[in-house]
Amino acid sequence: MSNYENAAFLISFVSYSIAIILYLAYVVNKHEKIGRLAAFITAWGWGINTFALILRAVNAGRLPLTNGYEFLIAFAWGIVLFYLWFEYRYGLKTVGLFVIPVVWILLAYVAVEMPLSQRTITPLMPALKSNWLSVHVATAILSYGALAISFGLAVMYLLKERFGNRTIRSVRFANLIDHLPAMKLLDELSYRFITFGFFLLSLVIVSGAIWAEQAWGSYWSWDPKETWALITWIIYAIYLHLYRQRGWRGKDAS
Repeated sequence: MSNYENAAFLISFVSYSIAIILYLAYVVNKHEKIGRLAAFITAWGWGINTFALILRAVNAGRLPLTNGYEFLIAFAWGIVLFYLWFEYRYGLKTVGLFVIPVVWILLAYVAVEMPLSQRTITPLMPALKSNWLSVHVATAILSYGALAISFGLAVMYLLKERFGNRTIRSVRFANLIDHLPAMKLLDELSYRFITFGFFLLSLVIVSGAIWAEQAWGSYWSWDPKETWALITWIIYAIYLHLYRQRGWRGKDAS
């Protein structure tokens, strides 16, 4: 990994760390200037995150989507991309407090747990030289990004449902709960993002099966990744069915 790429990674990680603190301050105090600064720092971190991916692509001579390090960096990039669009579209900066920490955890794992040897650029195996692999990983990044937003919305809903109507000793915590969006809006937005993420997850499984057949001669081999991908798809399919056909809303859905 080049020095510039490493520096870009560290700057993006620090930027997201600062953004979390600013989003917390915004949710507690509801100062718009703090909210705008949090959004700006998040966008700055995403820009540097993008630069790190570009450097990786240039240094590797391919799309940076073929190993664990590259996927986690791209996964973080995808989550923030969806979040920035979400904030621009709906103006709900409070969601940042529940989404950006997910990004922070991904990058913290890279920084602390992932050995430098796993970040080194190495020649690709023949099986990894496939356009279907690029499609598979790219759709996975976008799918997981959308589902990460739905996760943050669901957590906010559950906090609002549990503590919204109770007497809370901590004034700061009470302010945090009061500043969360309305429960109905959180529920509806979570459903929308799960619907979009589920569609992309379906493409992830299909493109992965096609790539596996080309690379290994089998569409499905029931390895742990494939099995858990299928289990995840089934869980979201059940959720969407119950939401649409059985009228599951709110706490039951979250």
